[in-house]
Amino acid sequence: MSIKNDKWIRRMAVEHGMIEPFEPYQIKHNGRDRLVSYGTSSYGYDVRCSREFRIFTNINSAIVDPKAFNPESFVNLEADVCIIPPNSFALARTVEYFRIPRNVLTICLGKSTYARCGIIVNVTPLEPEWEGHVTLEFSNTTPLPAKIYANEGVAQVIFIGADEVCETSYKDRDGKYQGQTGVTLPKT
Repeated sequence: MSIKNDKWIRRMAVEHGMIEPFEPYQIKHNGRDRLVSYGTSSYGYDVRCSREFRIFTNINSAIVDPKAFNPESFVNLEADVCIIPPNSFALARTVEYFRIPRNVLTICLGKSTYARCGIIVNVTPLEPEWEGHVTLEFSNTTPLPAKIYANEGVAQVIFIGADEVCETSYKDRDGKYQGQTGVTLPKT
């Protein structure tokens, strides 16, 4: 097993379409404003979230049940900024579409910039041969509203390469989140 570096990430993105759109270097500003960084880092890739958000609300007093999730528990928002209510959460998706190689496991972790503000990104794996936009979950652990910026860095993806390919990939199992393109709610 080995953690893959920036050179490997660039090669896989260019030659195999592993990340689209792909930013080969770390972007920290857009010419006029500082950004929460995104793009290739030393041993990972900092993803951006799109302008598509689903903000959790308890106005319907629904029970949160992963086997019978009520989509009415969310308010849909398309914007450059998402305000997450105190002690609540929001879902978003990455700008980037991923195609994970069969011999790689990827782990998506939150960026420290958000964590230092009490905004936690759920840790999630991207399994071998999974592809799609990553659905991200942002938890606001604070008693105050929290802000997430679209088209800026929100999480880092780490690529772990295996010495040989897996016997059964996510694609082989016909995984339920294979090929997802929008913010995807829980499925069973």
